[in-house]
Amino acid sequence: MFILEECTVESINQAFAKGELTSYELTLMYLERIAKFDQDGPKLNSVLEVNPDALFIAAAMDREREMGKIRSALHGIPIILKDNINTKDKMRTSAGSIALDDNFAAYDAHIAARIRDGGLVILGKANMTELANFMSYNMNGGYSSRGGQVVNPYKSDAPVYGSSGGSAVAVSGNICALAIGTETNGSIIAPSFINGCTGIKPTMGLVSRAGIIPISNSQDTAGPMTRTVADSAALLNIIAGYDENDPATWVSEGKIPKDYTKFLDADGLKGLRVGINWFKADKENKLRPFDEDLQALAKAAIDTIAKCGAEILDNAFVTIEDGIDLNVMLYEFQKGLNAYLATTNPSNKVRSLKDMIDYYGDHPKEGLKYGMGRLLDAQYKASGNLNDPEYINARLNCINKTRTEGLERVFDELKLDVLVCPMFSGLSPISGYPSICVPAGYKKDGTPYGITFIGKPFDEKTIIAAAYAYEQASKMRKVPVFD
Repeated sequence: MFILEECTVESINQAFAKGELTSYELTLMYLERIAKFDQDGPKLNSVLEVNPDALFIAAAMDREREMGKIRSALHGIPIILKDNINTKDKMRTSAGSIALDDNFAAYDAHIAARIRDGGLVILGKANMTELANFMSYNMNGGYSSRGGQVVNPYKSDAPVYGSSGGSAVAVSGNICALAIGTETNGSIIAPSFINGCTGIKPTMGLVSRAGIIPISNSQDTAGPMTRTVADSAALLNIIAGYDENDPATWVSEGKIPKDYTKFLDADGLKGLRVGINWFKADKENKLRPFDEDLQALAKAAIDTIAKCGAEILDNAFVTIEDGIDLNVMLYEFQKGLNAYLATTNPSNKVRSLKDMIDYYGDHPKEGLKYGMGRLLDAQYKASGNLNDPEYINARLNCINKTRTEGLERVFDELKLDVLVCPMFSGLSPISGYPSICVPAGYKKDGTPYGITFIGKPFDEKTIIAAAYAYEQASKMRKVPVFD
């Protein structure tokens, strides 16, 4: 008998193969959970919009299966995409903004097209921090003017972190099995950390950015968010790949394995040199003080990693100053957003960052709960010209501090295979190095804790193997319990 709660790609496919389940039935089950738990009951509010054609697509995927056509290992499985990812259908792509609530995308994002080609059922759009948290300097994580506040499934007054909070909460709360988030500086890893799920922030260039509402051309990427490492690896198979419209992916040719699930190895930590980077793991951390609970959870996770056969090097300290990438993002946001908006329907109410600012100014009650300081700075303090010395110097500084003097140095000097971070930071997203966060326990108040593995560029296979080995040895994830 198929059990929806905590189901995996493997259990879903087994149920499909046995004739116990159809894609149509699975989609109905998730729609019921959206009604019961996301929009009622605990009101997680992780889903911003449901695809009105989801059941029709599911039925079509069932028909293909009956005819012997199975597009991928994820054929017929529902998925939720973050609301900044273009889908050319009857759903809007708004990044949670009321200023973009009339934006019906004219084209699929590259990853959305790959997801459709893989036979997945796009169930809906995930709520998110408005404009991927690049609207205000003090916006609450998971809040959007269009969708309201996303709620942590374990503790309603706990934070959800990062702009992909809706994607994280949806998978953790069993509203879906698979979701896509995006990250510029922590927005996949941080929500995974605090909502008890697994998230992969891929190497810059592994996954196309085309058709995703941007913040930073240098740092933006999409990635899988699921409940298990195996499911994230399976979803990465679908979305990773070359895109002629995204130059960042051009370097990926020949570097992408055919199947990331082949690296799911329970002995994946054995013999690895694992550095521990305690950066941000201190009581002075403004976002989340590293208190005694977290210290104990981190120590237990590192002990488990060691018991799995890894050689632990506790001196792999890498640090960067706070806000190192702010000027990079301010300059790139204006240029990138204007370029994206130019591709939208000419009848849309905003077609530039300036239009958006003016729209919010005319709708302060509906749209400016937290202000729009970042938008104003991007428009009026940053020139938007990427030949500006202030921008170029900021970009070079980011490369130098996070790559040359940062991760590249520590990997080379200590001959590391993996860097483990007890607390998340901007090192992985700013540098473009890949990372994966997996559940590593819960504080006494019930809020989750996650441990992050960082790898070398295009070495997702190693961090997937390491994270899977840790996951299988620790079995830390618990199901959220709703009244």
